[in-house]
Amino acid sequence: MPRSKAGTLCAWLGCPGLLGCFLLGFLAGWFTKPIEKSPNSSDVHQNMTKKLVAEMKVENIKQFLRSFTKLPHLAGTEQNLLLAKQIQGQWKEFGLDSAELVHYDVLLSYPNEKQPNYISVIDDQGNEIFNTSLFEPPPHGYENVTDILPPYNAFSAQGEPEADLVYVNYGRTEDFFKLEREMGINCTGKIVIVRYGKIFRGNKVKNAILAGAQGIILYSDPADYCAPGVDAYPNGWNLPGGGAQRGNVLNLNGAGDPLTPGYPAKEYTFRYKVNEGVGIPKIPVHPIGYHDAEVLLRAMGGSAAPDSSWKGSLNVPYNIGPGFAGNSSTRKVRMHVHTNNKITRIYNVIGTLRGAVEPDRYIILGGHRDAWVFGGIDPTTGAAVLQEIVRSFGKMKMEGWRPKRTIIFASWDAEEFGLLGSTEWAEENARVLQERAVAYINSDSSIEGNYTLRVDCTPLLYKLVYNLTKEILSPDEGYESKSLYESWLEKDPAGENNSCPRINKLGSGSDFEAYFQRLGIASGRVRYTKNRKADKYSNYPAYHTVYETFELVEKFYDPTFKKHLTIAQLRGKLVYELADSQVIPFDCRDYGEALKEYSNRIYKLAKKHEEQLKLYKVSFDPLFSAVVNFSKAADEFHRRLEQVDKKDPVTVRIMNDQLMYIERAFIDPLGLPGRKFYRHVIFAPSSHNKYAGESFPGIYDALFDIESKADQSEAWEEVKRQISIAAFTVQAAAGTLKEVA
Repeated sequence: MPRSKAGTLCAWLGCPGLLGCFLLGFLAGWFTKPIEKSPNSSDVHQNMTKKLVAEMKVENIKQFLRSFTKLPHLAGTEQNLLLAKQIQGQWKEFGLDSAELVHYDVLLSYPNEKQPNYISVIDDQGNEIFNTSLFEPPPHGYENVTDILPPYNAFSAQGEPEADLVYVNYGRTEDFFKLEREMGINCTGKIVIVRYGKIFRGNKVKNAILAGAQGIILYSDPADYCAPGVDAYPNGWNLPGGGAQRGNVLNLNGAGDPLTPGYPAKEYTFRYKVNEGVGIPKIPVHPIGYHDAEVLLRAMGGSAAPDSSWKGSLNVPYNIGPGFAGNSSTRKVRMHVHTNNKITRIYNVIGTLRGAVEPDRYIILGGHRDAWVFGGIDPTTGAAVLQEIVRSFGKMKMEGWRPKRTIIFASWDAEEFGLLGSTEWAEENARVLQERAVAYINSDSSIEGNYTLRVDCTPLLYKLVYNLTKEILSPDEGYESKSLYESWLEKDPAGENNSCPRINKLGSGSDFEAYFQRLGIASGRVRYTKNRKADKYSNYPAYHTVYETFELVEKFYDPTFKKHLTIAQLRGKLVYELADSQVIPFDCRDYGEALKEYSNRIYKLAKKHEEQLKLYKVSFDPLFSAVVNFSKAADEFHRRLEQVDKKDPVTVRIMNDQLMYIERAFIDPLGLPGRKFYRHVIFAPSSHNKYAGESFPGIYDALFDIESKADQSEAWEEVKRQISIAAFTVQAAAGTLKEVA
């Protein structure tokens, strides 16, 4: 009878000699076998970011841009809804976990089809002897396109005011001060004409209203919208004389939909009456091209321009007025504005890629889709890049990868009407976002020029931006073997510190506003821009006109689309690092340095009133002390962070939460004076130019024009109050960085 296998094994193991040989042989084989090295998490992370960037293709971005700009797609129109559905469908095909349409019913504004808007010159009998054009001559190839709305300023009041004309340069606060305080020219009851540029058009309108004007005409001067030596479109990229810039003229101060400030514009929401809406101007506003403006300005009489800074490039004297000169002195200007405001449904597309480890931590990449006409640059150079980033992330997900944290992609609607789609979604989801959002990256226009990179972001992102730009090749001519960081540094070094490229403060004017200024979510935006020092024209010449076409980009701005690809890579890498790094890549020490710079700057401004500082006992010492304490807390926090046990998920999560919430710590729930939806104590859009960022805005606004305040004691008390709020906020933020008990 054969022995069992168990018996045989027992016999073998029962022999001590054989057992020893067996064990020696087994151990020798075990320790000498080739070790299969498993890739560590750092290698995997680097490989995936390379894969993401390699997946992005120039040709795809170009095709998305061509596809999205074929037809006008203004917010609230059928075409913009069709585009939303197209984007939603593609996001699903790309592999996102979900892609939903989210609607809101907001106040929008359109010209009256039966009563066109225009400006006329009338004689003393009331006859119209000159009328401005009713539309822009369409560009070649677009002559038969329908649904192109003529140039207008959204949310203008209706009316037909008739008055003498006054020229007020750019319509800035200082321009009106010059007229009223130095030249003794009163704008009350007049129609003012101002040139576009320098500041947000809504601020120009607000200033005109404060000056008592009956109406305001906005025009694009060749000095601001034509580059020297460049032809007008289509032979070059300059603004043709018949082109006029559209745009909203609201002063929302972050409110979102004018009828539902602070709350999402859903079916159930209480609405103010249309005439009670937030920030809607009470006077008519209308934009014209420089050919029409030249006719009006050539006839102007009155005072001469105070200096050369008031003169543009038209062949006119740039007299101030009021009224016309010589034989035209009895003539007046009449505005005809019949724009209608109406509640209209808009649609955001919200896509989600769920995180594998921390699904309750969100990184948001959002950019708007709606355009005034074709949106060749604004916003579609951004929408096309967003689409390619989504496609690339989707491809990686389809191949089995997931980010550690959740990524939310957003195609916003109605940005051009006051950042409405993004703000309504932020309002609807505010409670969740305050608890879970790590960062917001904006994807508006990818180019506004083709000279170098422009970055606006929270100081928390400085190091990450610098590091990532060192990993991306520069697309600039003559810099083929250099990094994006190197070309950026050479072309636009920071003013105070030439060893780093310039990074700007976040103001407003795009969809990051609600996330950063209201909710305190770390935010940033990157795009290609013009030469800040050499190019004196404002923005890009064809901005918000019918001439913003695919061909404008393809022929003149980025024929190879390499700059678009570079922006796609940088935005994509920012999102990837924020979503997939084990430790959130924020650096609080840079915030400390920024606070030091900002506090010194605001103190320097206040020192211009040294006598009053002594008289009213105004001290900045508490603010300086809080800034020092913040920097110390930031240094200590990062020392602990370097030593943290990366294998302890709870400890890492605690420190990540401290990083995530540091931006939130600068939010004051009461908001800034008169601007309750701007709640960030360190940054806000300037009160005098929504596009620009201001640091310590509460103190800055309290100091602005303080010498002209009637009650000096009260004015300086407000300065002291704002210093106190700033000092408390910075000190409280420092407290959030301390070791958790």
